[in-house]
Amino acid sequence: MDTDDLGLFGPGSVTWKVHEEPILIVAGLRSLYLQALHPLAMAGVAQNSNYRTDAWGRLVRTATYVATTVYGTTAEAQAAGARLRRVHDRLRATDPRTGEEFRIDDPDLLRWVHVTEVESFLSTARRAGLPLSDDEVDGYYTEQRRAAALVGLDPATVPGTAAEVADYYEAVRPQLRMTREAAETAVFLTAPPLPWKLSLPVRLGLTLGPPRWAYLGIAGTAFALLPTWARRMYGGLGLSTTAMSADLTVRALRLAFAAVPRRYLEGPLMQAAKERAARHAAASLAG
Repeated sequence: MDTDDLGLFGPGSVTWKVHEEPILIVAGLRSLYLQALHPLAMAGVAQNSNYRTDAWGRLVRTATYVATTVYGTTAEAQAAGARLRRVHDRLRATDPRTGEEFRIDDPDLLRWVHVTEVESFLSTARRAGLPLSDDEVDGYYTEQRRAAALVGLDPATVPGTAAEVADYYEAVRPQLRMTREAAETAVFLTAPPLPWKLSLPVRLGLTLGPPRWAYLGIAGTAFALLPTWARRMYGGLGLSTTAMSADLTVRALRLAFAAVPRRYLEGPLMQAAKERAARHAAASLAG
């Protein structure tokens, strides 16, 4: 097993270019707002997840999984995918409308989660100011079919270009609904319980300290970045001015992140990947 390879993507990929952006923290939240609009996907999460009692733990696990698929070695990415497939394989949920049982790893549900996630990553990074050509956008979606394969999807059934993603959203929209579970999830995402150390001011009566205000700003931006049709389903405004305001805010956030030293923003998986890439580059020059 090669423990020093460059993983599924590598330093020349669009995926590495996109995922170097700290602004993707906003993108992750955007994808959760979007995913909640699918009644079966929402039922699957509600009936099999402890996200309300362990919201931050679940967020960390999800972020670690994504980082592993993007920056881990090929073996690490494949092992992470295999673990996730084993978990999904034993999970079932009940359709609250029909009472029918369904599998969590139903390809239609896996595809919905995958597309909303990668589209959120890409669109958020682009609207925040990351320069990407149309070819790079299509390249990102095509590359991400490798990540889709890790969760058990046939890559050929996964949108691989911007046009295919747009067609997919158009086709799936009739299945989406604003349910009570979606509304409750949106409220939870907007104002979740803070981790213990950050929630200490709240316990002392300072209910809107800096951490809470910062998170509310990020959550509000993530919601405003949703497609117009999704904001309307939530009862929000679908005005073009909302999108323009979101663009300005997310660009400002990206600039703020740019002022933070990179060592504070790069996780250990990204750092290890860059070290491997540097070793490969040095070996190529030496050869």
